[in-house]
Amino acid sequence: MNKLFPILALLFFSCGENSPFTSENVYGCNDSSACNYSPNVTFNIQSSCLELDACGHCGGDNSACLDGCGVPNGNNSSCTDCSGIINGSDFDCGGACDENVELWGQCYNIETTTELSLFDYQYTGEIPPEIGNLTNLEELNLGRNYLTGEIPSSIGNLTNLESLYLYYNQLTGEIPVEIGNLTNLTALYLSSNQLTGQIPSSIGNLTNLNELGLHENQLTGEIPVEIGNFTNLVHLSLNNNQLTGEIPEEICNVSDDYPSVGNNKLCPPYPSCITQQEIDSQDTSNCAE
Repeated sequence: MNKLFPILALLFFSCGENSPFTSENVYGCNDSSACNYSPNVTFNIQSSCLELDACGHCGGDNSACLDGCGVPNGNNSSCTDCSGIINGSDFDCGGACDENVELWGQCYNIETTTELSLFDYQYTGEIPPEIGNLTNLEELNLGRNYLTGEIPSSIGNLTNLESLYLYYNQLTGEIPVEIGNLTNLTALYLSSNQLTGQIPSSIGNLTNLNELGLHENQLTGEIPVEIGNFTNLVHLSLNNNQLTGEIPEEICNVSDDYPSVGNNKLCPPYPSCITQQEIDSQDTSNCAE
């Protein structure tokens, strides 16, 4: 009997009306600020109440939504260095661009950046003139974006460029004469923009060109005779502009057997390398009879 007394006493006090361990109680978290709050809880256990982490997980530890820099729901930008490398070594993670070049929110190292390919990045606005500071660039591709404004004259500083692609944008203004400084170019495409004015004669300095695309713009004036300097050119397209005057005979000096000049306002006589189809597409209404 003495052995049963402690057990009976425990049952008596556990089941008494003042005991929390009654069958009528619902245990859990009734703190309304907690993410696991339950309105049905009658006896609150504070240690069971949880908070949302930065990722929106109840009681989580943020690990499921950390970016490459360890930031919850981040976009890696806080630790992108001046070459656009996450946790790179060009500067302290999250630091400033210092003496490097910032373009569209990214930093690029002047010394080490030799290629800048931002094709189809949906960029808008003007081409920053600071792009001319990346003097070691060998390839610049800003094609198929929504860039507006003029081509900055500072682009003439990129004398190491071998290819320049600015096609399929909304660029306006004239082709800068400084384009003639890029004597190492083998490919130049400024097509499918809204460029106006004449083709600068300085373009004749680009004697290493293999490809030249100026089509689908609003270029006016005559085709410069310097176009005959492109003896290495295998592709020449000047079609779909508003070019006038006679086509210089020098155009037949290029390696492209059939240079494309259709849908302009070019007048006869036409050089022998121009096809009949290109001739028939000309608007000759303002040509002298």
